[in-house]
Amino acid sequence: MASNHRRHRSPRLDLNENGYATATNHHNHDHNKKPKLSLISDSEVRAEFAHHDPAVARINNGSFGSCPASIIAAQQRWQLKFLQQPDDFYFNQLQPSILRARNEIKDLINADDVDEVSIVDNATTAAAIVLQATTWGFVEGRFNKGDTAVMLHYAYGAVKKSVQAYVSRVGGRVIEVQLPFPVSSDDEIISEFRKALEKGKLDGHKVRLAVIDHITSMPSVVIPIKELVKICREEGVDQIFVDAAHSIGCTRVDMKEIGADFYTSNLHKWFFCPPSVAFLYCRKSDKIPNLHHPVVSHNYGNGLALESAWIGMRDYSAQLVVPEVVEFVNRFEGGIEGIRKRNQEKVVEMGEMLVKAWGTNLGSPPEMCSSMVMVGLPACLGISSGSGALKLRTHLREFFGVEVPIYYRAPIDGEVDPITGYARISHQVYNVIGDYYKFRDAVNKIVKDGFTCVLMSN
Repeated sequence: MASNHRRHRSPRLDLNENGYATATNHHNHDHNKKPKLSLISDSEVRAEFAHHDPAVARINNGSFGSCPASIIAAQQRWQLKFLQQPDDFYFNQLQPSILRARNEIKDLINADDVDEVSIVDNATTAAAIVLQATTWGFVEGRFNKGDTAVMLHYAYGAVKKSVQAYVSRVGGRVIEVQLPFPVSSDDEIISEFRKALEKGKLDGHKVRLAVIDHITSMPSVVIPIKELVKICREEGVDQIFVDAAHSIGCTRVDMKEIGADFYTSNLHKWFFCPPSVAFLYCRKSDKIPNLHHPVVSHNYGNGLALESAWIGMRDYSAQLVVPEVVEFVNRFEGGIEGIRKRNQEKVVEMGEMLVKAWGTNLGSPPEMCSSMVMVGLPACLGISSGSGALKLRTHLREFFGVEVPIYYRAPIDGEVDPITGYARISHQVYNVIGDYYKFRDAVNKIVKDGFTCVLMSN
């Protein structure tokens, strides 16, 4: 029986273009040649996202992303592959398939080596991995109490709390870079960043870690990341971690150009992967400490990439479909860069249409926008708090079928009729102009009817 069973197994397994393990024919490699992909049509795009609720103007791709039907189907095939024969999948297919996904990411971000790329659940997990290493720097005495971590004031809320949890609790100081909003130029950001670094070095202390967003979440602004990394190097910052949760598919990403020590981005936001999957890039350097996944499993000590590739029994299928997603985006003219550029052009166009209709302004100039734009809302809506902004968002969803996040901006002393509410609109390949007209008309009706956030609260 044992010998009969072995005849069903190939002596060596390679991965075919669908990510499945297949027997290798070393005498004929024609099967590795992929057919040239045809450009995707408008009707095919609509079909890929037909599972979206047709009653909702979904202009909030930034929060949870979007996954095409063909990728959902690919994920389900991977899940079934595991369920059919989990032992074979675990021993023979899982790790080679994750390695293939890591290689795709390496090429996508222009990293030097696949060993620099680990796959994790999300950017929040990546932040925990980096910050855990900073904690050990204090615990082991390599850092002194009062040494600092610098981060942007508009850093993502979960990351801000992670910095507090991992740095403040072990004696480190946390300094926030106070950024203006609305913002009109990169120089405003660079100036405030320099001030924060100087503050971090007072009394002989050192800046041990800079946490810098590539694209801030709320409010959404593209940060001059290359310039800030260069400043960190000049000022002797130990390590630089770029939290780029939105970046892949939303702005240009090149590890050699950016030059950070650590860089993370979600793949389920703007790169069409199912939730949730992200990468963490760790630059190869003798000066960078060994990082470890916070969930310790059998591969502990074998390098972060292998530690992350098995953190116990779970569903790894979101990681395994990365090659299929690469094929999907390459069906669009210009690939992911073409998608990104068209999204940026269209979202700016829609943002300018909205501010013209409402007599307001964008939160930043077009060159500081990604596939998301901050659009000023009419002041008469009376947005006076974060909870008021959330109530307006809920009202738009429940009564008008519009899904868009709203940001509350506290007024500055002396401002007359300030704009205190900004909507963060997104554009992805499935959006149509009618989505933005629906939002415009909803706000116009709310204004015409005399509703304010105070009345919505009641």
